[in-house]
Amino acid sequence: MTVDDVFPIVTSADLDRMLPFYRDVLGGEVHYQFPPEGPPAYVGLRFGSASFGLGHDPGHKRPDGGTPPIALWLYVDDCDASVERIRAAGGRIVEEPADQPWGERIARAEDPDGNQLILGQRTTPPD
Repeated sequence: MTVDDVFPIVTSADLDRMLPFYRDVLGGEVHYQFPPEGPPAYVGLRFGSASFGLGHDPGHKRPDGGTPPIALWLYVDDCDASVERIRAAGGRIVEEPADQPWGERIARAEDPDGNQLILGQRTTPPD
């Protein structure tokens, strides 16, 4: 397994409140929104050379509700092989690999503390 990029994603039940904070207060530059039109489910921001994501999940709960507040996205060279490697090591796979409408293949796993790991395989080279 080769990981070539990692960026944090903070999930919120209220993206309308979170986005202005990260964009306007902290100075993040919006470089991606999905879907491209209408209310976003995901917004990618850049802070210098670092990438950061904000995801919208209406059912998201605070840490005191038992849900970790952050997910880590790891770009890998082979999503399916990475899932099998994690599974073989006794890791928990939350979502099996699947092709996504934005052109990547992803799976979800958990780290030993239950934090979400999203394994993404690019179908085109990174910018």
